[in-house]
Amino acid sequence: MGKSYLSVENVAVTFQGRGKVSEVLRGVELQVEKGEFVSIIGHSGCGKSTLLNVVAGLLPVTSGAVIVDKVAVESPGPDRAVVFQNHSLLPWLSVYENVRLGVDQVFKGSRSRAERHEWTLHNLQLVQMTHAKDKRPSEISGGMKQRVGIARALAMEPKVLLLDEPFGALDALTRANLQDSVMEIHAKLGNTVLMITHDVDEAVLLSDRIVMMTNGPAATIGQVLTVDLPRPRRRLEVDVAPAYVAARHAVVEFLHERAPGVRVAAA
Repeated sequence: MGKSYLSVENVAVTFQGRGKVSEVLRGVELQVEKGEFVSIIGHSGCGKSTLLNVVAGLLPVTSGAVIVDKVAVESPGPDRAVVFQNHSLLPWLSVYENVRLGVDQVFKGSRSRAERHEWTLHNLQLVQMTHAKDKRPSEISGGMKQRVGIARALAMEPKVLLLDEPFGALDALTRANLQDSVMEIHAKLGNTVLMITHDVDEAVLLSDRIVMMTNGPAATIGQVLTVDLPRPRRRLEVDVAPAYVAARHAVVEFLHERAPGVRVAAA
């Protein structure tokens, strides 16, 4: 089972309600290698988040299968950590406690209390949030909350990190800083990442490959583009590189062909 580290095999998702059948995804096939950073892009309603939720185990497939490291996905699990656009931190806990909660859930039986404490601090340090470890979510900015959400996800040592438009609600400068941080963390940890985005430039900057979804209903993968840019990537250098320009053009062209006249996010 599973040809790659993450294998999405002929996945279909159909919803039924009020006597109607709605086919959201049809015949989705995707292979993601260990350590690869893959983005999924497409117009609203194309099933991007549905696909991510299927990989996360939050939504069952109607047919097909999702395999992570040779194990079929049938429910949520710590091997797949999700960072949503809304940080979903618990407001009554401190930054440290929000991350520690996940660490305790995953490692209570395998690591000592001291080890779990050190691991929590290590992951806060990865996202440069150690200085705010005692603050509550209401006392920090939106970008800082997302950093904590990323730290909490990384602290679970997931096999696959799932990012659902993690920078979508942030201002341009904060988004750029977080994108750079995610690139640095990916370079350091070599983790496998699947990210949903609406932003063409974000997809090209961060990804090894970009998966372009056709419009729904019955959405599927229309095209997969390899981003031929060496790492590490520095945004001021890559955005003038011919390979960056070509990749960006290919994605924009695909999206415009799917929905002429629709404005494509490319901030």
